[in-house]
Amino acid sequence: MKKIIDHIAGLSPVIPVLTMARADDAVPLARALIDGGLTVLEITLRTAAALGAIEAIARDVPQTVVGAGTVTMSEDIARARDAGAQFAVSPGLTEQLARDAALPLLPGVATASEILRGRELGFTRFKFFPAESSGGIAALKAFAGPFADIRFCPTGGITAKTAPDYLALGNVMCVGGSWMAPQAMIDARDWSGIAKLAREAAKLRKGETP
Repeated sequence: MKKIIDHIAGLSPVIPVLTMARADDAVPLARALIDGGLTVLEITLRTAAALGAIEAIARDVPQTVVGAGTVTMSEDIARARDAGAQFAVSPGLTEQLARDAALPLLPGVATASEILRGRELGFTRFKFFPAESSGGIAALKAFAGPFADIRFCPTGGITAKTAPDYLALGNVMCVGGSWMAPQAMIDARDWSGIAKLAREAAKLRKGETP
């Protein structure tokens, strides 16, 4: 599982975290993000349109690596897998999620105790969430000493301005964010504008600024 998550995290410096109000927007949005160079997408399971969006992207934009976010139960992961998701992201971790996960799982942590618990359950790759309100860059620097084997995808409150500072950290694989696909642009179906923001995000690399 670690190798699969490492591979997915290595495909793009930024994973767009998308909450879909309409499944019909999923394919043009995915194509715009792909055109901009972002190949990994996380569709949060926060709306009724989410599974339909995952299914449409998996079917019509197969070059995309599409995952399901905000999974909180094993049943969420199973439904996402059946819709075509290739990985899952959760805001936290339970023994049941760890035991029954039907997809490669990136569980969320915010504290040292949660990291220890996750490692006991077999995980060394985590979503650091919510990143900004959980200590941000300072917290990740502090985690680097006692948790040298752990790598993170910080998500939550990260912007185009702060993403390079996160990506400069040695224990950060990639970051998650939604700034390259703001809801107003999705509602306006401004796919070219989203592709432009995606291109800027895709230029970010470890240790580099735009």
